Amino acid sequence: MTAIDHTVSGEKFAIWECADCTLRFTQDVPAEKSIERYYQSEDYISHTNTSKGFINRIYLAVRKRTLKQKRKLIGSVTNLKGGRILDLGSGTGAFVHEMQSHGWNATGLEPDGGARKIAKEMFDCELKNVDELFKLEKNSFDVITLWHVLEHVHDLHNYLRQLRSLLKENGRLIIAVPNYTSVDAGFYKENWAAYDVPRHLYHFSPVAMEKLMLTQGMSILAYKPMWFDSFYVSLLSEKYKKGKTNFIAATWTGLRSNLDALKDTKKCSSLIYIISK
Repeated sequence: MTAIDHTVSGEKFAIWECADCTLRFTQDVPAEKSIERYYQSEDYISHTNTSKGFINRIYLAVRKRTLKQKRKLIGSVTNLKGGRILDLGSGTGAFVHEMQSHGWNATGLEPDGGARKIAKEMFDCELKNVDELFKLEKNSFDVITLWHVLEHVHDLHNYLRQLRSLLKENGRLIIAVPNYTSVDAGFYKENWAAYDVPRHLYHFSPVAMEKLMLTQGMSILAYKPMWFDSFYVSLLSEKYKKGKTNFIAATWTGLRSNLDALKDTKKCSSLIYIISK
């Protein structure tokens, strides 16, 4: 299919699928050193924390609740009340701040200088540049998290190898990514907001994620749903498809997607993968 960058450039990008592993790829993506301009928009909420617009206000309101849910999830999958956690792609630092506020030794890495500045101003979080990833001590983290980050990484296999090496032997890698096998993705097709070309380089299915982890000597222990994502993505997708937000239509599509995922968690609009060595 061909999808449009609705956030910044208005450019079109082809998306292809591997018939063997089912991973989908955005084609002709900008190089790692030149893709930064595609993130430069006040509407790109993970880098700006903007409350401009109805959809972004909903996102920020829901985030307060999901931060607590993420913290509790980490406690449940590790049986730890504290420890060392690495968050890759920390945005404006809300999650790192949440973990630090509850006794965790949290390190956050974020490539965008503007987002790091906001993290310092809002949460007094000293996020590091993502280049520090390959300077960290091996076998030193109880948990590593990537909340909607892996789809942005150019050097996918090298990053995963490094993340595996940074985990303690019984550590957990937690990855959240959109799922193109969900009902909302199938309904909106090329207008599905979670394709987010060209910032999203890869588009994952559960099968693709399973095969990817196996290539890196890791395995998926559990699949956890992200119920709010279907509604948020559907709101954006309605706008992309019809030129304006239709709250009722988006809510109905998000609800249908979640009802389908109740029967099979692997059909949720976004999935959290709990991964071990």
